Amino acid sequence: LVWATSSRLGCGRHLCFMGQAAMEAFVCAYSPGGNWEVNGKTIVPYKKGAWCSLCTASVSGCFKAWDHAGGLCEVPRNPCRMSCRNHGHLNVSTCHCHCPPGYTGRYCQVRCSMQCVHGRFRKEECSCVCDLGYGGAQCATKVHFPFHICDLRIDGDCFMVSSEADTYYGARMKCQRKGGVLAQIESQKVQDILAFYLGHLETTNEVTDSDFETRNFWIGLTYKTTKDSFRWTTGEHQAFTSFAFGQPDNQGFGNCVELQASAAFNWNDQRCKTRNRYICQFAQEHISRWDPGP
Repeated sequence: LVWATSSRLGCGRHLCFMGQAAMEAFVCAYSPGGNWEVNGKTIVPYKKGAWCSLCTASVSGCFKAWDHAGGLCEVPRNPCRMSCRNHGHLNVSTCHCHCPPGYTGRYCQVRCSMQCVHGRFRKEECSCVCDLGYGGAQCATKVHFPFHICDLRIDGDCFMVSSEADTYYGARMKCQRKGGVLAQIESQKVQDILAFYLGHLETTNEVTDSDFETRNFWIGLTYKTTKDSFRWTTGEHQAFTSFAFGQPDNQGFGNCVELQASAAFNWNDQRCKTRNRYICQFAQEHISRWDPGP
């Protein structure tokens, strides 16, 4: 193995004869070199540590062969170690695929085509985002405003706290089928009221589905890599923020936002496939546009 900071390598071979036998010596030397003595002092450039711990290039990786447990530093041709399907283009700077029309997903592996009757199509998620007052997968169903499911009314807006768990996108779809959206918190007042309510929820609300991974609650905020920012489900830029100390910290791996119980229900970025409870919101300014029913 060559020291991680060695920059020059030279090799040579020599044919040696020992009696009737011939042997070939093959030697490589590199600089800066290994442990040696200079003026009676031992030079020790090697350090004990984990394999590849001194890989210095920002795109370098640790190549491991099948026949040994160690590894060598390398700079791979494809530093993202991924490929885009269906003729998608890989941006090696961001490690994100730019998909052709009709395809979506991290690797452009999902083919989708959908007509959103009363809403807009979200390409990156291959789904419809309905106008408030409409629900269903294609936003074709007029929804009756469900006053009976409001757990909180804040400045005329209705908030429903689920008693079931789902992934982020599953929760978003369930709110949409009811004619609402995942909660969009845009003021300290709404944040404080929700945090206070959730803090007392366990003793006041019966939980009918215990299939939770955390005690946290999804809200309608996600990180959009194409825009390099957090955005609400409606597409609006996040102006108000209530991220917990040190958050967000997942560098794009936690693209969805939850109210975190261990941080007094301040915000945390989390993997979207985590099963959390969630909060639906029914905005007051849109209630009058919903079908009042018979």
